[in-house]
Amino acid sequence: MPGKSSINVSVVMPVFNAESSVFQTLESIRAQHFRSLEIVVVNDGSTDETLNILQAQKDIHLINRPHRGIVPALNDGLDAAQGDCIARMDADDLCHPDRIAEQVAHFEKFPALGMVGSRVEFGGDREQHKGYAAYVDWINTLTGEDEISLNRFIESPFAHPSMMFRRELIEQFGGYRDGPFPEDYELWLRWMANGVRAGKVERELITWNDPPTRLSRTDERYSVDAFYRMKADYLFQWLEKNNPHHPNIIVWGAGRVTRKRVAVLKKCGLRITHYIDLKARVLNCGTPVIHHSETPPADSCFILPMVGNRGARRKIEAFLRKRNFRLGKNYICA
Repeated sequence: MPGKSSINVSVVMPVFNAESSVFQTLESIRAQHFRSLEIVVVNDGSTDETLNILQAQKDIHLINRPHRGIVPALNDGLDAAQGDCIARMDADDLCHPDRIAEQVAHFEKFPALGMVGSRVEFGGDREQHKGYAAYVDWINTLTGEDEISLNRFIESPFAHPSMMFRRELIEQFGGYRDGPFPEDYELWLRWMANGVRAGKVERELITWNDPPTRLSRTDERYSVDAFYRMKADYLFQWLEKNNPHHPNIIVWGAGRVTRKRVAVLKKCGLRITHYIDLKARVLNCGTPVIHHSETPPADSCFILPMVGNRGARRKIEAFLRKRNFRLGKNYICA
């Protein structure tokens, strides 16, 4: 277990109708091997027994307010938090006893980092929710700073309740934004676009449960299209800085869904010179589609693979690496 730290931490947890789980979650926070800890709980107008349970807890900073949604609740919690670092938590997940101490130790070991996550244990049914389980497995592979940064346009590289970040980032770059997009993913992309560096503890420090009421299952802000509309602007900003052939780009994938999403990038100012697909042809818009065997040399282009299937994406990346393409230099996946 890491030693004593001078860093104070505030755990911020919004709660709505979590009577069956919130006490157990609080107990997992109380069991932390880290003592400079403040627990800020925002009751977002719960209509079950949640408020009564919270009012019986004497060691939390409780904010009780009418129901307005998760983003206002999160920002109310951030405004109230006094710690040097903010640790996120949700009312249906569980912390490992070393969670806070290990993340603080990671900050102290790597002081240039602004955000630190952790690997997470999937708390759902792997057979029933294979897609979600595969997502957890994927984010658990992203632990290094470069891995996180260069894969952030595929999907969010973090489980939200696993995150800890320096409170000063809120003052510098703003807190959570409310809109038709996932509030946590937008925050990470915005902060990283502003140069904030992110790392991850290589241990499972959170049990990330998967109840049927989880917002990512029920709220349209977490749909695939909502994710893509939001991150397109941040992807364009990254390409503007890192693509030596900007605004020209080759997109790998020429299906209808891919072209629909590419249209958003075109509005930002990208010029699609070619698509790569299984069959060479010319699209109605006049853009040529080439076979992957015709892929130009790495130093002459920048490729944006936009294939959603994880297995196919791994094959594409293997092909590009054999052709001397380097992630972040000659291609980036989205």
